[in-house]
Amino acid sequence: MILAGDIGGTKTSLALFEIQENALELYAQYQFSSQAYTNFSDIIREFMQMFPDACITSSSFGIAGPIIDERCQTTNLPWDISAVNLRELLGVDQVYLLNDLEATAYGMLHLEDSAFVDLNPDAKPARGNCAVIAAGTGLGEAILYFDGKNYHPIASEGGHCDFAPLTPQQDALLLWLRQRFPEHVSLERILSGPGVSTLYDYLRESGFAAESDLLNNIGENEDKSALISKAAFEENDPLCVETLRLFSEIYGAEAGNLALKCLCVGGVYLGGGIAPKILPFLQTDTFFRAFISKGRFEPMLRQIPIKVSLNPETALLGAAHFSNKS
Repeated sequence: MILAGDIGGTKTSLALFEIQENALELYAQYQFSSQAYTNFSDIIREFMQMFPDACITSSSFGIAGPIIDERCQTTNLPWDISAVNLRELLGVDQVYLLNDLEATAYGMLHLEDSAFVDLNPDAKPARGNCAVIAAGTGLGEAILYFDGKNYHPIASEGGHCDFAPLTPQQDALLLWLRQRFPEHVSLERILSGPGVSTLYDYLRESGFAAESDLLNNIGENEDKSALISKAAFEENDPLCVETLRLFSEIYGAEAGNLALKCLCVGGVYLGGGIAPKILPFLQTDTFFRAFISKGRFEPMLRQIPIKVSLNPETALLGAAHFSNKS
């Protein structure tokens, strides 16, 4: 039996998979609130107490953070996760730590076509590299290197690269962001769940439109980014609509940057929790126009497939498949 996990700054999902006729079958799954735990080992212990008879033979975990020497200091959590410690805790020799986007990339390879929404129906895919970009609690990026026969996921921390503005509006946004983050303005500061709220604050302070009563009277424990999306879709609130439009524009531009960096003529996959929630905005020409606006390389980018994954468990599936392969 395989124990797989998707460890993020907001939630941690753990699942047990059985191997039946060389295929993975989900046996059990449970989701934990990451912020409610001081370390990952406590989550493992709690989960295993639910299934005391589970006979684990291998385990893989996709983690939001860089994996160096089988260890990860998580980016958005105060956790130090070690494969050595997990082997001792689980009593299993085969324990693997993957970057969460590396796990997501593995998962993309095992999804059915019905799990995707195509953002570029006129694409002309070629045999070659693919890429994965995923905005959620943070911003993750990964590469699927194609060797001519098989794909090999490669982790990165590209979401922490510098934000590069494209328009006069974004020029002003960068100056505003530098006041908040004087040391480094990364893409993750705006292409993430918290980033939605940050973009909203910028637009409100710049006087783009008046703030609605819904957002003006937000409760202390309410999810501001979720309310912004709700107001955009349900109330057509101008400030919230522009927030998601601007988010989509910057998202498209960075997806295009990633496509150039790894020459992913095979396609770009959008993972993470945000893309399915704002899909109508991504399906407008705002995202695609920003994606292809790369000067002399626009013709090439126009031919690259862009697909949104609708499966929220892509990283979990990827971790399980990696463990089954290894």
